[in-house]
Amino acid sequence: MDQETQQGPAGRSKVSDPNAAGQVFDELLVTLVMAGDRAAANRLAARWQPRLMSAARRYLGDDQMAQGAVQDAWISILRDLVRLRDPARFAPWAFGILRRRCADALRRRIKGRNRSVEGDGEPAEAATAPDEQLAIKQAFAALPPDQRLAAQLFFVEGLSLGEISEATAVPAGTVKSRLFHARRKLKAALSGDE
Repeated sequence: MDQETQQGPAGRSKVSDPNAAGQVFDELLVTLVMAGDRAAANRLAARWQPRLMSAARRYLGDDQMAQGAVQDAWISILRDLVRLRDPARFAPWAFGILRRRCADALRRRIKGRNRSVEGDGEPAEAATAPDEQLAIKQAFAALPPDQRLAAQLFFVEGLSLGEISEATAVPAGTVKSRLFHARRKLKAALSGDE
C-alpha cells in the first residue's frame, strides 16, 4: 500500500495519513508486548479498549455484558498474542477474539433466560443521546447480530472487507452480503421507510 509522504522538519519524511500512523504505532506496541513490555501492553489496552467496547456494545446491546466480553477478550488477546504471526493483522485478530467472546456471552444469556422465568435482565437505558445518535443506535440494534457486527467493523472501525472476513471467520462474499443488507436496513430505518 503506497502512502503519501511529506517532508517534515530536518528533511525527515512523515506519513500524511493519520490512520496509517496509528496502525504503525499499534504494530510497534504489539511487537513490544510480544517481547514482554508491560508498559506497551498497558498502552495497547488504553488505545484499543474504546474500540473493542464500542463493537461489543453494538454486538450485544448491553453495557454490562459488553464489559464482561471485552474483559474476557483482553485476557485471550494478551495470553495468545505470542501466536500472532503478523503484528499488522492485530485489528482483525482482536476483533475475531471479541466476536467469539460476545457469542459466548449471548449463549450464556440465552441459557440463563431458559433457566429462569422471572425478569429479563435488560437494564433500561437513559434517553440522553441526541435524536440522531439515538436513531442510529436504534437502527444498529434492530439489525441481526451478524449484520450488526459487520456494519460496526466496516462503518465505525473502518476495517476492510478482508479484515472483517478474517475477524468474523466467514468468506468475503458473506461479509459483502451482510453489509449490503445492513446498509439497506439502516437506510430504511434512518429515512423512515421501514
